[in-house]
Amino acid sequence: MSQTFRPTPLALAAVAAASTLVLMSTPQTADAAKTAGRYVAGDFHNHSTCSDGAVSMQKKVKKSMDRTSETPWGLDWFVQAGHGGNGNRNCTLPEDESLATPAYPVVRNSAGTVQGPTTTWQNSTPAVNPKGSVSGSSPSQAMWRWQAVKEYQYPLMEYLAAYRNEPLFIGTESVVAGHEHSSMTVITGQMPAAAFTSPLPTTRGYTAKGNADALAMWQYCFDRGNSDVSRGAENLWNCAVPGSQNEGNADWNASAAKLNGANGNNGHLKTVEGLKWMKQFHPDASYYVPAHLERAGPFNASGNNGFNVEHLRNFNNAAPRVAFGFESQPGHGAADQRGEYTLRRNTISGTNVDSVGGVTYGGTGVYAAQVGGVWDALLGEGRNWWFFASSDWHSRGSFSVDDRRSDQDFWPGEYQRTYAMVRNGGQQRLSPQMIVDGLRTGNAFAASGQLIDRLAFVACASYPGVAARSNASVEALALQAARNGTDTDVTGCATMGEKLTLRPGAEVVVAIAVRDPSGINHSPYAFPNPSLKQVGITQPLDRPVLDHVDVIRGMVTGFRAPTAADYAGAWPDSWVDLANPQQLRALDSVPAAAKNTSAALLRTFNSGNWTVAAADSEYKVMSLRVTNVRNSQYLRLRGSNLPAAVPYETDAAGNPLPDVWTNSAAIRAKTGSTVEYAANAMLRIPCTTVGSNLPGSEVFNGTGINGCPSHMPVVNGQKMVAYDVAAWADLWFYSNPVFIEVSGSTAVAGVR
Repeated sequence: MSQTFRPTPLALAAVAAASTLVLMSTPQTADAAKTAGRYVAGDFHNHSTCSDGAVSMQKKVKKSMDRTSETPWGLDWFVQAGHGGNGNRNCTLPEDESLATPAYPVVRNSAGTVQGPTTTWQNSTPAVNPKGSVSGSSPSQAMWRWQAVKEYQYPLMEYLAAYRNEPLFIGTESVVAGHEHSSMTVITGQMPAAAFTSPLPTTRGYTAKGNADALAMWQYCFDRGNSDVSRGAENLWNCAVPGSQNEGNADWNASAAKLNGANGNNGHLKTVEGLKWMKQFHPDASYYVPAHLERAGPFNASGNNGFNVEHLRNFNNAAPRVAFGFESQPGHGAADQRGEYTLRRNTISGTNVDSVGGVTYGGTGVYAAQVGGVWDALLGEGRNWWFFASSDWHSRGSFSVDDRRSDQDFWPGEYQRTYAMVRNGGQQRLSPQMIVDGLRTGNAFAASGQLIDRLAFVACASYPGVAARSNASVEALALQAARNGTDTDVTGCATMGEKLTLRPGAEVVVAIAVRDPSGINHSPYAFPNPSLKQVGITQPLDRPVLDHVDVIRGMVTGFRAPTAADYAGAWPDSWVDLANPQQLRALDSVPAAAKNTSAALLRTFNSGNWTVAAADSEYKVMSLRVTNVRNSQYLRLRGSNLPAAVPYETDAAGNPLPDVWTNSAAIRAKTGSTVEYAANAMLRIPCTTVGSNLPGSEVFNGTGINGCPSHMPVVNGQKMVAYDVAAWADLWFYSNPVFIEVSGSTAVAGVR
C-alpha cells in the first residue's frame, strides 16, 4: 500500500520559511580548532514505572550505570526518558533497601508494607495528587508527565547525578502528534553546577538546585498524549510560537493556550510547531530524534502512525539544530519480533499494514539498513541527519528484571550503545550541554553486542607535491585516535559529522581504525553462534569477532524543495517477500523521495585486506584512496560479525536480511484478525548445542550458559533461534557519514 503525504499550503509555507535556516546547522567544522573530547557511550530512550516500564528510576540508573560483575556494561552518560502523556505510578519509590538513599529511603505504609515503584501516586505515603485536567478515579488518577517531570522525576534525577557523581539528565519519549514516538529533551535548567557542590541531605527529601521546567512545558504544549487544558495549572503556560499563526489557527484552543491538532496532517503540523518552539527558545539545549520510526508503518493522514521521508525533511528544515537524526536501530532487541517491528502490525483504512520494511534487518530498520534507502536519500541532500541506537528498556519479558536472559529487552548499555564525541575540554564531569552538543555534531557511531567499542574514521585531502598524503600517514592518524578514544584535529582532514572541502580532482585518503575487543562481551551465552555454525564457523556468542567493515558511498545533489515531486513519498508496503527468504527487494518500487540510487558499497575490508595493529591485535586498520574527486559525496561505514551469504542472515553482498526468520510471533493476514502464519512458523535457524550449564526458572545473573537455553522455541522437536539468542548472534555497527564537498559542485548545505 502506498501513501503520499501532500503538504497543505500552511505546511509548505512554514517549511519553506524555515528552510532558509538550514545553512545555520552547526556540526563541527572539519578544519576548526577542536575542544578536547572523547567518545562516550550512552542511552537516551528507556522507561521506568513513571510510564510503562517495570522498575524505579533508581534501579534503572543503577542497572545502566554501575560497572560491577552484575552489570559490567555501565554507561558513561544516561538520559532518563519515558513516554509523554501521563501515568499513575510513583517511579521515585525504590524497590528495596539496596536502592535506598538518605533523601529517597524505602517508604512503608501504615501497615508496614513497602511501597515500591508500582504504587500509585495517590496511594503513596504521603499521598501525591495529580494537577490539571485529571483523568481516572482516585486512588489511581494519572499524573500528567509535565507534573511528574517538573516536580518529581527531575529532582530525583538531579539528586542521583550528584549522589553518584555521574552525567544524568531527563528527557522523554514523546507521543508524537500525527506520528508515533520521538526521543527528545530540553535541558535548560537541568544539572547546574550547584547541584554537585552543595551538601546533600541526610534525611528524606531533596530540593533541586536546577529544574526541568522547559521540558515540562514542552510536554504540556506539544505531546500528543497530553490532553490537559489547564495551562499546567499554576504555571499558566502559553504555547504560542513567535511568528506562527497560534490564535489564527483553527486548531488553537484559547483557554488551553495550545494547539488541539493531534492526528494525521494536523498532528504533523503541531509537531513542527513544537520543533519551531524549541528552535526559538532552546536552540542549543534540545534534541528531537524520531524513535523506532519504521515500527508503526507508513504515515496515516487520518491517524497516528509512522514517519515518511517528507516528515523527516520537514523536521530538519524547521529546526536543523534540534531535529538532526533518527533511531533507526530500535530497542526491544530480544523480543519475539525484533524491535517490535512486524508484518501487518497496524490497521489503516481496513488493511493490515507492515512496519515499514516489514521487520528489522540485523536489528536495524529499513530506513538505514537499506543501502540507497531513506537515510541515504537524506544524506544525499547534504543534510545533517544522524544515526542513533537505543535500548527502549521496559522489562525482561517473561524473565525477572535481574535475569541475564531476556525475551523482550536489554538494559541500557547491555546490548546497544551510542558512542558520541563529547568535548569536555579536560573537565572530569560531562554536562548535559556537552552531551547534547556531541549528539548534534553527528560525530557518533552505534554498535550492538560490543562488536566494536572504538572507531576512528578519517578522510583527508591529498594533492600532488607537498600536500600529498600517503595511506600510511592517515592510517597512523586513525590508529592514534582510536587508541585514545578520541578523533583527529588535523587541517585538511574530517571525521564523522564533518565536511571536507576539496578542489576538483583531488584525492581523498580514507582510513579506518576499529577496536574489536578481546575477551567476553555482555552475553550470558558461551555456546557457538548458531547462525555462524550454518557456514562452518565455530565462534562463541559471548566472544564475537568482527568479520568485515563496509564503506558505503553516495553522491550529494542538494536539498529538495518542499514543492518538488521527489520531496514526499511512502515506502512500499509488503516489502518482505516471504516466498523468497534469501532475496532482498530492489529499490525500483520505492518512490524517488525515499531513495538515493547513487548510494552503493564502495569497498569491503576484512582479515584479507586490513592490517592488525602492531603489539595490539584488537585494533584493525584499513585505508583506501578515492581518486579524481569531482563531485560532492559522503562516505559511511557499517560492519558485522557475520560474513556474506549466511543463510537467513546476510545476502551474497553482505547486506542484512530481514529478521523475520528469527521472529517467533504469529503474523496476521492482510485483512481481519485471522492468523496467516502461526507462532514459530517463520523460524529457520536451528540451535543444536547441548550444554551442562543450563539454568531453569531461577533468576540467573551469571555468564557461561553453554547450551541452547530452554526458552528457545521448539519446532518439530528442534530448538530454533529466536529472542535474545537471535540478537547476540547477529551484530552490527553503523557510523555516521563523512561529507566531501568539491568546490564548484553541489554544496553540502546542512554541514558547515
